[in-house]
Amino acid sequence: MARLGELERKVMDVLWADVETEATVRDVEAQLPQYAYTTLLTILDRLDRKGVVRRRKVGRAFHYSAVSSREEYTAQLLQEVLDAAPDRNAVLARFAETVTVEEAAVLRSALGDAGTARPGHEGRR
Repeated sequence: MARLGELERKVMDVLWADVETEATVRDVEAQLPQYAYTTLLTILDRLDRKGVVRRRKVGRAFHYSAVSSREEYTAQLLQEVLDAAPDRNAVLARFAETVTVEEAAVLRSALGDAGTARPGHEGRR
């Protein structure tokens, strides 16, 4: 999963604001008027090459959309961090020590749901 630079994140914020809608470079430029059209075009092309957005030609223009939601993207990054850790359990334990009570409740609920909804992932617990 590609990590994003500062301007890439700003562009993705525009696309993630409505993941159901495609945007042109002009649409993104309207949300980020401090950046030149050509700069945004370059960033969108780079995001397409990274596989973070998909590009579709409509007439003479390209339309861009996020491949996944912000939450899915972030979860994939977290998964990569865990996969790279030599001691996955230690990382998870340390992470668990840093979450708030509310976040812990969300995790408990998600873990309860994961036991029935994710067959084939039993070995990852």
